[in-house]
Amino acid sequence: MARVTVRTMSLLHVFAGAAALGAILPLSSGPINSHQQAVLNAPPTIPEPPKPETIDVIELPLPPVSASRDVGACTAALNPHRTGCIARELTEKFQAGDFTPDGQNVIVTVTFVGAPAAPSSASIYEGVQLILIRTDGTNFSNGDPWKCLTCGVPTKNAKELDPQRDYPHVFRSGDKAIWGHNILDCNGKQLASDACTPDDIHIYPIYWSNGAPRELRIHPDDVHIGWSSFTNGAGQFSYFGRLKFNAHPSGTGPAVPRYDLVDVDLLVDPKGGAFITADGSELKLQPESITVGELRGFSGSGDEILYLGAPTESTNIDLYAVHIETGIVRRLTSHPDYADPIAFSADDQWFVTQDTRASERQMWMSGMRGIPPLIDIVAVAVAASTRNNGKRRFFQPILIDHHGDRGSYYGQQVNGNGDKSDGAINDPSWNGRADPAFSLDSTCIVYWQSIVTSPACGGINPLPCPASTAQGRREYRVMLARLSDRQPSLPAPVYKVSTRIPWATSFPPGTDVPSLPTLKPGNYTLRGKVSGFVEVSLIGDAVHPEPNSIKRVVANYTNFSDDGDHTINGSEDVELTVLFPNVWNQRLDWYSDIVQTGSSTGSKKTGARGLQLRIDVMKNILEANGTLTTTIDGVAYHQPANGT
Repeated sequence: MARVTVRTMSLLHVFAGAAALGAILPLSSGPINSHQQAVLNAPPTIPEPPKPETIDVIELPLPPVSASRDVGACTAALNPHRTGCIARELTEKFQAGDFTPDGQNVIVTVTFVGAPAAPSSASIYEGVQLILIRTDGTNFSNGDPWKCLTCGVPTKNAKELDPQRDYPHVFRSGDKAIWGHNILDCNGKQLASDACTPDDIHIYPIYWSNGAPRELRIHPDDVHIGWSSFTNGAGQFSYFGRLKFNAHPSGTGPAVPRYDLVDVDLLVDPKGGAFITADGSELKLQPESITVGELRGFSGSGDEILYLGAPTESTNIDLYAVHIETGIVRRLTSHPDYADPIAFSADDQWFVTQDTRASERQMWMSGMRGIPPLIDIVAVAVAASTRNNGKRRFFQPILIDHHGDRGSYYGQQVNGNGDKSDGAINDPSWNGRADPAFSLDSTCIVYWQSIVTSPACGGINPLPCPASTAQGRREYRVMLARLSDRQPSLPAPVYKVSTRIPWATSFPPGTDVPSLPTLKPGNYTLRGKVSGFVEVSLIGDAVHPEPNSIKRVVANYTNFSDDGDHTINGSEDVELTVLFPNVWNQRLDWYSDIVQTGSSTGSKKTGARGLQLRIDVMKNILEANGTLTTTIDGVAYHQPANGT
């Protein structure tokens, strides 16, 4: 029977297929700087935060919608050019990607429906396909603002096409794109050019002998690639390797020309420790530790790997960057809400992230600053999963400079300058999805959104279902944000990657993931850097005892402070139950009674009977009995109602 250990849970980013919302934070096109507690004591070498800038947001065109999927439903009345219609409903196969190098096109995965039967020339516009859409208001030579790249590609050019076709990304060379577990290659011709025709395109599968890669991200050098992969025990590791074209493969894997993932490194520092380590009966926090939970991409130059890591503060899921050569770690986000999809500008000066800070979805749990991530030893998976309500996400795009959150600076909402009316650019019923992206000249951002649909609204859910204002009542849209005050900038020089990452673990074919050090049950003390201490009890599982299995964490705080600005007193007691055989289905029994003093005052308290919280982290639907409320400087944050 698989056990969920401290380390695997701390490395786990539970994503499911959904993302997050809560109380209302009044955001505008200006910087996010409300009553939220500041991130204090930022290093003095980091510059002052930038001033807000002008951002103009528009919706980009997509092929017309067909309400029916029946053969021939995409009529000339819907599309006079007979270049296809797309599904109204959001499927898992729709996803917007990034720009072509000239910034004039965005790559998108769509589902075409209603094509006529062969031998009609329009019969090729059917099923999951990869298209380009214009960003500048012009049309392709076919008269449409879109061009299908994969429609009509000969079968002989797409042998062993892998069904995983997510996260489309155009190589900086402009003649290739990654499409899930496939690479589309136009034989040296720019994908957006008329010269790139279906006959020129070949689609090759990507193969890794050691497992199933997920959410692949191309390095700016167009050669290296990063990805994550689940383990069998509710854990996940991340990897970095090189793409190598294999024209004549032998042995295992697709027996067709393909791209192999070679020279693979496991992104684990064998000499480093976890974020929380034990030295006898003393617990230590190691903020310099490399804890890659899920790889999310690369910096603009490619010198840093971006990832979701083990929380620095309790239940606060953040983005980090680690230098490929030195292993130096930077915390990019620190707002208590949940940050996940991220993209850096090519000039390396900015990043955009989809984040729940606009809705304050997570503040009821993570709003109090300065609490070390002790209960996260058992609670991190559930804490990461409450950001969503099933398939509904609560993300909005946030623009942040290279140095990240600091002081009272929490970036600028990209789509904040709207009236929140139905269909407005900041209509809260439209939520951000993965991934956003910058144009190569760093003047534009593209992101996509989906509208809330049943069962996240309507029926027994108190939230009414909104009517989509997109063409054909489409449930998704692609948005372009122009950073109007900016002049085009040149990309930063691409970082030259060594053959191996010095701090990582070599991971040749046939290698098993290593067993990692874990905390053991026992009584410990964590001492504050400025004052006080925490008495911590890590309690094992009496039913299925294992030396590295922690089931319950009890923490008693006495004048604890790591920064001199937030002082914590009180206690927390959280117990995890994994509802086998589904290791992703988890229940927490949670009791908190914490008071904060210092630069901010507040409390984090459960009701008299505590909080019993259950969630399947692959479905992200909250089921809770009891209450947990966090109050900061008089503002109370309450948990979302069940099913919302």
